[in-house]
Amino acid sequence: MADDHAHVQEFFGARAAHWDSRFPHDGPAYAVGVAALGLRSGDAVLDAGCGTGRALPLLREAVGPDGTVIGVDLTPQMLAAADDAGRAGAGMLLLADVARLPLHAQALDAVFAAGLIAHLSQPEADLRELARVVRPGGRLALFHPLGRAALAARQGRELSDDDLRAEPRLTRLLAASGWQLVSYVDEDTRFLALAVRQD
Repeated sequence: MADDHAHVQEFFGARAAHWDSRFPHDGPAYAVGVAALGLRSGDAVLDAGCGTGRALPLLREAVGPDGTVIGVDLTPQMLAAADDAGRAGAGMLLLADVARLPLHAQALDAVFAAGLIAHLSQPEADLRELARVVRPGGRLALFHPLGRAALAARQGRELSDDDLRAEPRLTRLLAASGWQLVSYVDEDTRFLALAVRQD
């Protein structure tokens, strides 16, 4: 697991300063992803693997000034880029591993996770940790601004049913980790799987 973390930190650390400029048109897809969570004023939400914090202002707007927004990322350079972009004011930024969150059980109403699932070293255990910090009935949005086919084409690889984001596999994975998949969208301009935390 330490090797996985080092690889993730190396990969994203080297790209953090220019990450947002590589994907300048993702904003509308992020807005749709955050809206799908159905956040209310005063809610507490985690941006898991927040990167440069593109979702943080949207999450803050959704929960209002009385809500709680926490951004967690494993890569210091990504959090620094979020701060440099002026997004740190939208929420609390924490350098932490989503596999071991420094949060109390059932402390949150929802989790937003953009592009995270492909980088989880132990997907079932890591999704179970996200479930631990969310109240029963709370929500999880697994999001990407590109669908599976579009992302595979961008990365020069074949689309595979072994992909963690393939609907049958993801449904089983979520069920095994305390979540129930309730909505699944996989189109070129957006991937969005919504799940509800089970009792």
